[in-house]
Amino acid sequence: MYEEQLVYIDSSYMMFYGGAAVLALVACIYLLFRRSNAIVPGITPPLRLRRWTAAFFAVMFLSHLWWWLIIHYALIGDLWLNFMVAASLDCLMVVPTLMAVMVVMLQDRRRPLWPIAAIQVPVVAFFAVCIPQRSNTIVPLIQYYFLFLGVGFIIYMVLALRQYRLWLCDNYADLEHKEIRYSIMALVVGLLFNVFYLSGTTGMVAQYAVQAFDYMFVILLLWRVETLQTLDDTSDTAAGMLDSEEDTAMPALETPTTLPPDIDLLLEGRVEATQLYLRHDIKIGDLCKAIGTNRSYLSLYFKRQNTTYNAYINGLRIQHFIRLYREAVAAKRTFTVQQLAEESGFRNYATFGKAFKQQMGQTATAWMRDAAE
Repeated sequence: MYEEQLVYIDSSYMMFYGGAAVLALVACIYLLFRRSNAIVPGITPPLRLRRWTAAFFAVMFLSHLWWWLIIHYALIGDLWLNFMVAASLDCLMVVPTLMAVMVVMLQDRRRPLWPIAAIQVPVVAFFAVCIPQRSNTIVPLIQYYFLFLGVGFIIYMVLALRQYRLWLCDNYADLEHKEIRYSIMALVVGLLFNVFYLSGTTGMVAQYAVQAFDYMFVILLLWRVETLQTLDDTSDTAAGMLDSEEDTAMPALETPTTLPPDIDLLLEGRVEATQLYLRHDIKIGDLCKAIGTNRSYLSLYFKRQNTTYNAYINGLRIQHFIRLYREAVAAKRTFTVQQLAEESGFRNYATFGKAFKQQMGQTATAWMRDAAE
């Protein structure tokens, strides 16, 4: 089987193969040694995510290196043993580091990574039995295990993403550079692709497809890391905000069951009347500070109102947009929807359009058309 795979190797493929390895190495060096963001200068990515992604790129480079050594020295030594050692290194290094990258992307809390290492123990046992006995009979078990592992991890990530989305909505008004669900979906595809690759692929088309995927995957992952805003400092602030003498009627870590009677009035007087909601990227901790309460009370208040912090702030912004629109129409002033959206606190039109449809049940264009009739 292994000899058949080597028949397909040619110089053009090796150049393509080497390019993928070099790209992974360059991306690794960039993340490790470039302190500032060269891709999106205004974004500060999470340092932990940068390091784990650099580790994944390093492992990807090493994977290409050890497979190149097998190809280059195919006629030297035990070919079966060389392939099994390289496959075991891929299983024990590439897949776990990719899983770690996906987990670290979720910034709602610092999730432990030891379970990822723990689930590799059966893989070590499989190869510890398979390699010394020089037997292929256990290889299907390894393939089935990785398939089961991939499906299980995807289920975990779906549930974790749902938690993460709720956490974002409960703590942040602006979700730009914070949401990761589409990127996680792409990474999950990458995980499944790795599982497929480890199941054994032959033929020139399959080999080129694997390398082309590596090119796209490195670029996608590097872009995602550098466009994801770190939430470490702000989430810590939000989680324990205002645990001080003036607003510690209930410690922030406890869950209150009753609410102060004046939260409605405080929000109306200190947030709505002062138009605090027009500030970009205002967080729940900022609101706590403005009304003199803690995060536990405010979170319970929004929960009792059957809403989220994000929906509350964007609702105020949409109402502000409607007022600006009606004033502009009444005064017969020229304006653009994007201009009014920015004046209403939205960073970009796409976010405004999504929020408007969620709040009003129709697009801004449709609403303005109805309002003009």
